[in-house]
Amino acid sequence: MVLGSVLNPINSSMIAVALVPVGVAFGAPPAETAWLVTALYLATAVGQPVLGRLVDTHGPRRLYLAGTALVGVAGLLGALAPSLGLLIAARVLLGLGTSAAYPAAMHLTRSEAERTGQSSPTGVLTVLAVANQTVAVVGPTLGGLLIGAGGWRTVFAVNVPLSLACLVFGAVRLPVAERGPERSSGNGDGPEHPERPERPERPDRSGGSGHRRGPGGPGRLDHAGIALFAVLLLALMLFLMKPDPARWYLLVLTALAAVAFAVRERRAATPFIDLRALAANRPLIATYLRQVLGFTAIYAFLYGYTQWLEEGRGLSAATAGLVLLPLSVAALTTAGLSGRSPGVRGKLLVGSVCQIAACAALLLVRANSPGALLIGVGVLAGVAQGLIGLGTQTALYHQAEPAAIASAAGLLRTFMYLGAMAASAANAAFFPHGATTGGLHHLALFMLGGAALLLLLTAPDRSLGRLGVPSPQRT
Repeated sequence: MVLGSVLNPINSSMIAVALVPVGVAFGAPPAETAWLVTALYLATAVGQPVLGRLVDTHGPRRLYLAGTALVGVAGLLGALAPSLGLLIAARVLLGLGTSAAYPAAMHLTRSEAERTGQSSPTGVLTVLAVANQTVAVVGPTLGGLLIGAGGWRTVFAVNVPLSLACLVFGAVRLPVAERGPERSSGNGDGPEHPERPERPERPDRSGGSGHRRGPGGPGRLDHAGIALFAVLLLALMLFLMKPDPARWYLLVLTALAAVAFAVRERRAATPFIDLRALAANRPLIATYLRQVLGFTAIYAFLYGYTQWLEEGRGLSAATAGLVLLPLSVAALTTAGLSGRSPGVRGKLLVGSVCQIAACAALLLVRANSPGALLIGVGVLAGVAQGLIGLGTQTALYHQAEPAAIASAAGLLRTFMYLGAMAASAANAAFFPHGATTGGLHHLALFMLGGAALLLLLTAPDRSLGRLGVPSPQRT
């Protein structure tokens, strides 16, 4: 579960230190190499809820194995790609292939919790969050070491052995007869616990893909809804990558796709994203909004600061990765220690405050700043990332409908990558001709605004204080 779920964040972050050498290899400016980032995000933003829906209806095993196999194919294509276009195509395949494992992991976690009666499996949730968030920040360090050892193509080639390991572990350990959280046996070998009384029907609070039964049954995909969602994201991203009044038609296309998507989803028997259920679950909507805000700043820092360390400060890719290593340690330590507590509100409050502090400290960075300041800024950002990532994941676990946990988890990743796409667009806008110190400061102000909104959205939400806290037992 952990190994498969980290394939997505590690591929989203390793590329940060490869953008400059890839641009040099193909003679491409930053505006073009930025598509290596955006392509994976677009594919993931659409792929996560689609594959999450399939995991909920068909079980995690086959989706996990198919997705991780595609990761190996994409890694091989990227390692051999002779052009930037094929490299971008490899990133699209990576985005799709890595979209299955995290929803599968959340599905299995929920099914085991239901089977064992453990309402708040903080240990497992913490391991997943620590692994995903830590790997995301370790990515630049790992990427720098790989580039130093064998060039930028190793950032793609490393996916081949990772894919093989996932296939072996998945084939041996994943349950064969897994179908849904309410019927899980946990190991695929025994009965599906017929002695347990059925739970009463509850309203659908999934906030993810719909589970209303209609023509074709719950497994039928809403292809029209998926296509409209993809058009909406692509048109918006094309505009954000290069904002220009002359490209007004992209905003019009975005608006039309959004309206058509909303109409389609409200009428579909089995919608791609059940907007009615999402509207009825306001706490989950707030969690998705926090995910967007938190990860906009996280990824803007990850990519913007890394590029500035290489271009503005003049460090090599390997050295820049090492400078960010304390960020990884801070995220790991913070998430590990705070994960022992099931509470959510405190994590998000402290995380948002630390994110504000990191953005403010970034305004003090100059090309001749001492190394202690460069590392200290990264440590603050790492603390924020560890707390925000764990907090939003735990909130979703308790707010989503159990029968649709994989769909909801996939949509959580979609909102994370909406923030990542906004960060990618901001990096392209503030670094049009390279990562300068002035551009870094403008990026920091942009991040500071998002971090402040995150705090304002979290502080007054008292419902967060009840999440993860066991209810008092009646006698």
